[in-house]
Amino acid sequence: MDVFGKALTDIYNTGEADILWLHNSYGEKEEMPIEFFFRDDEDMPVLELQALHMCEGKVLDIGAGVGSHALLLQAFNIDVTAIDVSVAAVDIMKDRGVKKALLQDVFTYNEKFDTIIMLMNGIGLAGTLAGFKEFLIKIKDLLNPGGQVLFDTSDISYLYEDSAKPTDKYYGEVAYQYEYKGEKGDWFNWVYVDEETIKQIAAELGWNCATIFDDGEDQYLVKLTLQ
Repeated sequence: MDVFGKALTDIYNTGEADILWLHNSYGEKEEMPIEFFFRDDEDMPVLELQALHMCEGKVLDIGAGVGSHALLLQAFNIDVTAIDVSVAAVDIMKDRGVKKALLQDVFTYNEKFDTIIMLMNGIGLAGTLAGFKEFLIKIKDLLNPGGQVLFDTSDISYLYEDSAKPTDKYYGEVAYQYEYKGEKGDWFNWVYVDEETIKQIAAELGWNCATIFDDGEDQYLVKLTLQ
């Protein structure tokens, strides 16, 4: 079982868990509040609720975690498929009542949807700016005509207010590593893409791009539709 999955399983089964640490490539390790992944609508930020209210038709929730967003969509009688690469997360999703919870990597998935969502900085799974471009090409195959892609991301330039941005890579590319009960998982890449870069890349790849919501704290919700 993955380290992250162990933490999710502990808190789901017992209501308690040790500290889940998140190491990163830019500073000190941080404590990741595991309860955050089990939020209901009352604890979700406006940005996420806005995205959920925009969902229509057949929906794909990528990187669905323990299914908090999928469960809300189901409550609105929306046909949602939730996918994740964590075995533990998918098991918890199923146990929580997500009807279509699949252990699936989006890059090898083939089905058509009207809305694709990636919340909680879910677009970060692309890993790098080059991966983000590959991702925008891939999801064209998953989208029905007239469909939409909704995701939130952040501009993390604030991390470099007191230091120079990296010169060997895009500044939004970072690496993370989970640690739980003394066990460390593998490092993985994550990417945060600033608004202007998203618009530029989207236009290059044949997407219309609109910023739907900006929380005023460097995080925003983006909608993509094919040109």
